[in-house]
Amino acid sequence: MQRVLKVEDLGLRDYKETWDYQEALFQKILELKKANHKQIAPIKQTPNYFLFVEHPHVYTLGKSGHIENLLIPEEKLKEINATFYKINRGGDITYHGPGQIVGYPILDLENFFTDIHKYMRLLEEMIILTLGEYGLNAMRSKGETGVWLDVGTPFARKICAMGVRASRWVTMHGFALNVNTDLGYFDNMIPCGIKGKAVTSLNVELGRAEIPVEEVKEKLMKHFLHLFDATQIEKTEA
Repeated sequence: MQRVLKVEDLGLRDYKETWDYQEALFQKILELKKANHKQIAPIKQTPNYFLFVEHPHVYTLGKSGHIENLLIPEEKLKEINATFYKINRGGDITYHGPGQIVGYPILDLENFFTDIHKYMRLLEEMIILTLGEYGLNAMRSKGETGVWLDVGTPFARKICAMGVRASRWVTMHGFALNVNTDLGYFDNMIPCGIKGKAVTSLNVELGRAEIPVEEVKEKLMKHFLHLFDATQIEKTEA
């Protein structure tokens, strides 16, 4: 099985431009799988990608989401330099912005395992292990995808949101880890459609002005490669 990973760091990139790029890679893998299945060309191994990116302020609504969870009128978004998109991942509404690490694994899961539940749990485990390196006891919250702190207490707060799309075992979209994020932007929505739960970031939890983003990315990739038994062939920068 092809467990080699091409890692691309796109830097600060417009959400729609990145979404289009994801879709192009996603369709490329699907088309290759279709050709392999029909054996209309020599069998080729399907590639696996992992995109790191940081987005300008943007709110995205998943296909099962509710627009009511965006708490400001869409016409007010320009005033806060934000955009809004309805997209084709699972989940409800979330926010992306500067200081947040967004990761988009575009994988052919048939190269790894064919289990979406396991895939989501391993993504969560990658975040949990990374935060553990900073001394944080991050965990899952039953029935709520993502990674949290102080689950089961009145102080429960979410530090990483997740939402994916999969077709024929090919994935896209992924996770958003708050590192040095302006948490004020979360006040304009009900995060992931879950009322009464707070949101936090790594720098707030550690009481530091800023956490080196590249350092966090390196830890994330180390744990991803271990959990998925994968190897990294190259890393390209924007």
